Amino acid sequence: MGLDPNFLWGGATAANQSEGGYNLGNRGLANVDLLPTGEDRAGIVAGKIKMLEFDEQHFYPAKEAIDMYHHYFEDIKLFAEMGFKTYRMSISWSRIFPNGDDEKANEEGLKFYEDIFLELRKYNIEPLVTLTHFDVPVNLIKKYGSWRNRKMIVFYENYCRTVFNRYKGLVKYWLTFNEVNMILHAPFIGAGLCFEPDENEEQVKYQAMHHQLVSSAIATKIAHEVDPKNMIGCMLAGGNNYPYSCRPEDYAKAIEKDRENYLFIDIHSRGAYPNYAIKKFERENIHIEMEKGDQEVLKQYTVDFISFSYYSSRVVATDSSVTNETAGNIYKSIKNPYLESSEWGWQIDPLGLRSALNVIYDRYQKPLFIVENGLGAMDTPDENGYVEDDYRIDYLREHWIVNTKLDNFLWCLCLNSAGLK
Repeated sequence: MGLDPNFLWGGATAANQSEGGYNLGNRGLANVDLLPTGEDRAGIVAGKIKMLEFDEQHFYPAKEAIDMYHHYFEDIKLFAEMGFKTYRMSISWSRIFPNGDDEKANEEGLKFYEDIFLELRKYNIEPLVTLTHFDVPVNLIKKYGSWRNRKMIVFYENYCRTVFNRYKGLVKYWLTFNEVNMILHAPFIGAGLCFEPDENEEQVKYQAMHHQLVSSAIATKIAHEVDPKNMIGCMLAGGNNYPYSCRPEDYAKAIEKDRENYLFIDIHSRGAYPNYAIKKFERENIHIEMEKGDQEVLKQYTVDFISFSYYSSRVVATDSSVTNETAGNIYKSIKNPYLESSEWGWQIDPLGLRSALNVIYDRYQKPLFIVENGLGAMDTPDENGYVEDDYRIDYLREHWIVNTKLDNFLWCLCLNSAGLK
């Protein structure tokens, strides 16, 4: 079938994956700079181990990343040669406001991204910009406790207002928070949260979630005021949960786990806390502190579109003897015996992408944008430096075919990327 000429196909990165230059251009430190490789990584991601400074015992990949800071001209030229029509990227908050609470923005940081957007426009590549892709200035964590503190709303509003005004006419598509539901599974990268031994972690996470959701609604309001052409989206770590068996308990648990993730998009898209969440908070003695006007802001400034990442579906079971797990994006899942796995252990489920599209659209009836999808693999170049990556081509082809063969194909914007976590 022919593609709509406005169909947006491209690739995706995040600032911490690509930029490097962590200490250049007056940039401040961000939480994601401090994620090391090795055995401590999981504890840091979960907010159990506090790491707010570099040390000599760990290796920190984001320090240099792929050094796009110095090579974006060449990188964007390669994007154009690949036929990209869109490029999803993120702005490093601490490159714009090094401490997060600065009175004035950092001009070097603003100019850096302006130059990138101008270069993208030169090649007719549409930027899709994530405002916060697992990105919190470290000073805001040290000084305010990060998103547990309501003051973060003011700092985020200032940041958003600054970039919306500076890049008016250069950027049309914006995402407020990357994989916003990851605050529940990876609270340090999702919200810069480090827990104290005696804290109620669930209370802290859901309160921080509320502050992010209010901030997202305020960002949507500002974006539309600055430029009515702006389109603001939310972003979900997607993939449906399958019940391990047809036991009613397994099916009920799959619904519960899906709701855990859809809660964020329900509020982003519908503008109110759903009843199932209110009942959950009552049962678990979680109290969301709200200020006057919060509910009105959430209701009035809902998102224009919904985006999500998709790498695989997941499986849940209520039988504690079912313990055969597989690796996954941030968190593990019970292994699905009907699916193959990548060499990283992530299970491959092309039809699950279609199921996710259908469920999300049926739930919200808003345009959808697939902003992450791809295959991670150990690519080995031959003697000429060439990588024979037919396995990646097959992966993308299967995800494409299973969707185009079905009816009512993609009533939405769509992007496939091979960007890695």
